[in-house]
Amino acid sequence: MVGITISENESIDKALKRFKKKYERSGVLKEFKKRTFFVKPSVKKRLERIKATRRAQRNDDMD
Repeated sequence: MVGITISENESIDKALKRFKKKYERSGVLKEFKKRTFFVKPSVKKRLERIKATRRAQRNDDMD
C-alpha cells in the first residue's frame, strides 16, 4: 500500500505530485498490468530474450 503524510502547510498539488512519484516507483501499476492478462510461457521467454539483446546493445553502445 502506497501512502504519504501531508504536512500542515503543504499544498495539495505538491502532495499529489509526491504521491504519484512514489506510486510509480513502487511498481504497483506495472504489476497490475502484468497480472491482468495471461502470457504464454513461450511468449514470455521470447520477450525476455528480446529485452536481453536490447540491454546488451545499449551496454555495448555506452562502452
